[in-house]
Amino acid sequence: MSLISQNVAVISSTEKVNGDNTVGSSSLLRKVDASDVENSGADTTRAKKRKKEHKKEDEQIVKEQQKEMEKLENFLFGSLYSPVEFGKDEEKNDFSAEEKAPALYIMDRSANNSLSVYENDVGLLDESSSKEEAQQRKPVWVDEEEEKASVNITNVSRLRKLRKEEDEKSISGSEYVSRLRAQHAKLNPGTEWAQLDAQSRGGSDDDDDLSSDDENAVALADGYDNVDSIDDILRTNENLVAKSGAKLLPGLLEYSRLVDANAQEPSNGPIHSVQFHRNAQLLLATGLDRKLRFFQIDGKRNTKIQSIFLEDCPIRKASFLPDGSQVIISGRRKFFYSLDLVKAKVDKIGPLVGREEKSLEVFEVSPDSSTVAFIGNEGYILLVSTKTKELIGTLKMNGTVRSLAFADDGQQLLSSGGDGQVYHWDLRTRTCIHKAVDEGCINGTALCTSPNGALFAAGSDSGIVNIYNRQEFLGGKKKPLKAIENLTTKVDFLKFNHDAQILAICSRMKKSSLKLIHVPSFTIFSNWPPPKKNLQYPSCLDFSPEGGYMAVGNAAGKVLLYKLHHYQHA
Repeated sequence: MSLISQNVAVISSTEKVNGDNTVGSSSLLRKVDASDVENSGADTTRAKKRKKEHKKEDEQIVKEQQKEMEKLENFLFGSLYSPVEFGKDEEKNDFSAEEKAPALYIMDRSANNSLSVYENDVGLLDESSSKEEAQQRKPVWVDEEEEKASVNITNVSRLRKLRKEEDEKSISGSEYVSRLRAQHAKLNPGTEWAQLDAQSRGGSDDDDDLSSDDENAVALADGYDNVDSIDDILRTNENLVAKSGAKLLPGLLEYSRLVDANAQEPSNGPIHSVQFHRNAQLLLATGLDRKLRFFQIDGKRNTKIQSIFLEDCPIRKASFLPDGSQVIISGRRKFFYSLDLVKAKVDKIGPLVGREEKSLEVFEVSPDSSTVAFIGNEGYILLVSTKTKELIGTLKMNGTVRSLAFADDGQQLLSSGGDGQVYHWDLRTRTCIHKAVDEGCINGTALCTSPNGALFAAGSDSGIVNIYNRQEFLGGKKKPLKAIENLTTKVDFLKFNHDAQILAICSRMKKSSLKLIHVPSFTIFSNWPPPKKNLQYPSCLDFSPEGGYMAVGNAAGKVLLYKLHHYQHA
């Protein structure tokens, strides 16, 4: 193929590109000399190629600029060139997959991104739900064995209450735990203060608080009636709650054994008298070793304070005066002793003028600390003044006198003895105002009245203890409220506690023969005496003024000390 034919091909291709100018170009080329074509053919071809490439680049730039302008116009003014057609692909409108179609409207977010009312409500709901989830306590550790374990709730009688159906026998470990928790919450309802959201409920009605306090029989301590927060409670070391009118329940008595009251110096003989001073910190203990010992009772050390030795008198009984100023001491002698606690002086008194008694070992002190009544010979009762220590009068029974007890703040005196009758004496007139037979009694051996004088108990040598309402007994009713038959030997000692909810009955003839009676129900506390502890031969007993302590003396020379948990103070 010659160069001329090649030029013709180039010319024809150029004609196609340039359109209307191809005719002029071809005529011009035909007039060119053949030699010039051979020299300039290669240069012309390269130049035209470069022009063609530049033109294509320019056209591509123009198209891109037009597309960009259309995009901006559509974004600002809507679809001017290509109206939106539903169901068509977005790529037909010249938008890529990453570029979405122009929005028909624009949401104004200029006001600090404030949410609409609906969105605010949704946000509040989300926040409240998240707070509730945060308040729910999640277990720190979960025992995987609970799900695998199986508990039979029919084998143990106290677990049968956990059944939801009558024929239900075994439940899983986790279900067992949840039911125990529900049962505990049911039996112990008053623990709202321990919940996590207790402070958030601080604005509850006062009436609800008062009603809950009344139901639980709990009152705030003095000076804290208007407690607004838990922080106020923690600012004091006083008692947070005080039980108001709490009643002792029958059945089981809550108590604990403490260090023996005379642990620092036990007696060398049987203990015959123990008694608390009115301040509840001082205890006297005495016996046949002729020593009168005083101990400071704290339940831990029980320090010995002092001991007094009486050379010529084995002590059968010693008792504080109710005002706490003196101690009356007696034995199987015709005289007795008086110890002045203020002056620390011991006085020997007797024999009494006009009397021939060889023993003044049994006596009782009046509640007003004015009179001491001694048991004399042949049914006589000797009345001695605590101030002058002289005989001021006598009372005479039909039979022998075995026991005495004061009532009505020392204005009346009860006595019993060999004729099986209970006498009531008016000490103002020194006359017998009433006497009646103690039911089932042949020989009366012990008497005791309650601190308020409403009840009295009478014991006999057969071991039976009758409890009477004193006013009904004076009115002619001879039937006792209750006859206690738990002792089988002679009753030697009776004692009510300070609120007359407990009555102690004792016999010296048998080991551990000491019973505690719940007076309101007239039943015996089943866990007393301690089942595995030997009280030896109990001989005497006393309760502290507020009932917190109980001291028991025995024939082994020890004074056993117990704490009664129902009572908060000694």
